[in-house]
Amino acid sequence: MKEQNTSTPLKTDWERLDRMTDDDIDYADIPPLGDEFFAQARLYIPPSKRANFVELDSDVMTWFQQRDQHYPNLINVVLRKYIEIQQEIAR
Repeated sequence: MKEQNTSTPLKTDWERLDRMTDDDIDYADIPPLGDEFFAQARLYIPPSKRANFVELDSDVMTWFQQRDQHYPNLINVVLRKYIEIQQEIAR
């Protein structure tokens, strides 16, 4: 997060952080997690963060990428329209 995303100036010393090693990190306020914790741990990915992957031909992907920087949304719009048309045809 080296880019400034707010109007308030950042006070983080990024150079010092870049030089830090794992041994330089103070874990004193973090309790250790034992085998019991990891035996019961479960991965949770919120539904809004789950990804679906579809393999597209490279020329198809290029076509969408050239038309919109938010091409995944564009692909979704096109597929949704296709579904609507198919539903109309089926009626």
